[in-house]
Amino acid sequence: MRFDFGFYSSLLLITFSQGIVYSFLLLKKGIKTQNYTNYWLSAFIFLCSLFVAPWMLGFAGWYDNQPYRDILFYVPFQHLFFIGPLIYFYTQSLLNPSFKLSKKNLFHLIPGTIYLLYTIWMWIYDKFIVQDYFYYKNGSDKDFDFWYQASGFLSMIIYFILSIRYYSIYKKLIFQISSNADQLKFEWIRNYLYAFLSMITLRVVYDIASNFFPFLDTYKGAWWFYLSYSIILYYIAITGYSNAVNSKIPFSVSVLDVKPIALLQANEEIIIEEADYEIETTQSDILEWKNKIISLLEVNPLYNNPELTLNEIAKHLRTNISVVSRAINQGFGLNFNDFINNYRVEAIKKCFKNGEHKKSTILGIAFDCGFNSKATFNRAFKKNTGLSPKEFINNQKL
Repeated sequence: MRFDFGFYSSLLLITFSQGIVYSFLLLKKGIKTQNYTNYWLSAFIFLCSLFVAPWMLGFAGWYDNQPYRDILFYVPFQHLFFIGPLIYFYTQSLLNPSFKLSKKNLFHLIPGTIYLLYTIWMWIYDKFIVQDYFYYKNGSDKDFDFWYQASGFLSMIIYFILSIRYYSIYKKLIFQISSNADQLKFEWIRNYLYAFLSMITLRVVYDIASNFFPFLDTYKGAWWFYLSYSIILYYIAITGYSNAVNSKIPFSVSVLDVKPIALLQANEEIIIEEADYEIETTQSDILEWKNKIISLLEVNPLYNNPELTLNEIAKHLRTNISVVSRAINQGFGLNFNDFINNYRVEAIKKCFKNGEHKKSTILGIAFDCGFNSKATFNRAFKKNTGLSPKEFINNQKL
């Protein structure tokens, strides 16, 4: 197989081959662990690697020689309409264990499928019907047609926005039902979304820069875009492969409307309303459940459990999550995470007043009272008291 090794082709070959390798490693990992998130990331890495292939193979001499030229023409290497949905599916599968590729989700794959069928039709028509170049008589690769590049770029922007929206909803949900929400926000999700945004932004920056530097609008100039793109891809591949964190809280929500989030538990949908979702509840009901929650935590310091969830509070009160969530949101004016952290901070303040910090470390006391992160403890303590733990202790001495 022809491959002219040179500066331009060789550097892209390194990142391209590494992307393909990590794609198959993620596929293997998904098969081994039965974790579907790896399948989605594997497909994403694979298609992004193919995106670089035409430029790499072009510099390797394929556009100038047959039959390689026809391979680049008729094989769709750049699947722009699939890349956006894949990153969206990956986001959902990471955050929501109930996510599945349903008939509804297949709708997102229609544009990519239509373009794929279009490329197959071009190949059949040119090779078997007219037996000559018809679609490719101008000698340019259809993957680089302006309409396809522009609409594919727009598709990626839309799916990036949808992914951000989904992540935002998830964070809102986590702070409503978990007392260790900071640990469940998943730094990796934020990082790969930033990386995907960098891919999108890179295209905008390159197009703008090409107006001022004409060299960038040439074939060799565009190589720098593909090299930068493949480096970002390489980062996503490496860090994505090492990521082992998935949410264990199933929920159902639409990112396109303002409806309550539905937690899926024991085959039932339990409603957790978003902050802007109003629901009718009498003040007497709120006050009643508010007092029950206070009484429960005074008798049973459940907040000492670093992984305490809204569901556990509901079980102790023999009610459902929706009732407890509403009582905390409307009765205390707090989300569940902040509500429980306030109890933990109050317990720590009592320990400081009793001089326990002289026998144990401050962080040790924080962990005993339910915190499992130094950063979360410091942030919650400052939010509650306006002081750092050491400042609070020093003030006690005055």
